[in-house]
Amino acid sequence: MLQTPASFVPMLRAPENAERLTFLFHRDRLLLREGNLTLPEHVQVDAARVHPLGDWNGRHCQVAWTEDEQAPPGHAFVGLRALFGAVGDDFLGIAGRAFQVAEWARTHRFCGACAGPMARAEGERAMRCSACGHLAYPRISPAMMVLIRKGGQRLLACHANSPYKRFTALAGFLEAGESIEEAVHREVFEEVGLRVHKLQYFGSQSWPFPHSLMIAYTAEYLDGEIVTDPNEISEARWFGPGDEWPTLSHTVSIASELLAANRP
Repeated sequence: MLQTPASFVPMLRAPENAERLTFLFHRDRLLLREGNLTLPEHVQVDAARVHPLGDWNGRHCQVAWTEDEQAPPGHAFVGLRALFGAVGDDFLGIAGRAFQVAEWARTHRFCGACAGPMARAEGERAMRCSACGHLAYPRISPAMMVLIRKGGQRLLACHANSPYKRFTALAGFLEAGESIEEAVHREVFEEVGLRVHKLQYFGSQSWPFPHSLMIAYTAEYLDGEIVTDPNEISEARWFGPGDEWPTLSHTVSIASELLAANRP
């Protein structure tokens, strides 16, 4: 599953004379060597756009972003989804973390309150406005995920706006002022017209597309008939022991773990 490896130590300041790994992004794509998909050994970056990330096996990881979409010879900018199954899980976990820092830094060059220039704040992962002092932290968007059980059956759905048309668990973003559990009840009713109870926490995962935090639950069916919201769900149905269980093309998401752990 996509996650930061235990060997990674977050840092806000780069140690002196440390060997460095640079994660350089153009929008949502990471600069890698063609062929072996490794980070470039030497890369020219604007020092004002470099952010310390942390230590990984004795090497300091730093992240930067560029507006130049032209990669150096022998290199290419590659989207993170294209790296599923092509690079090690530890590297992918750190790259996902690096992207979220890079995108936050790129989109917070100017203050959202007064439009003044922003700069890194001392002692924390934040950007501070030099004019009004407004602080901006990396954006994290929490989203619930739930797999509904009804005896030996499981409810799965095809999300209308997903780039992959496959059956999976229900999911949706939290609204302001809402608890995760409240979001589960609301999203389930809005998307498929059912009511659930006996919610049980399953696990969570940072999901850098672009800055989600997935919080997964199981729940038991209470009542209702399936009535889908076509704007959200293209199809939803119950899967039992005799039905063909959906297969996911990768195992990096918490959705794949949730489905595997709750197969009829």
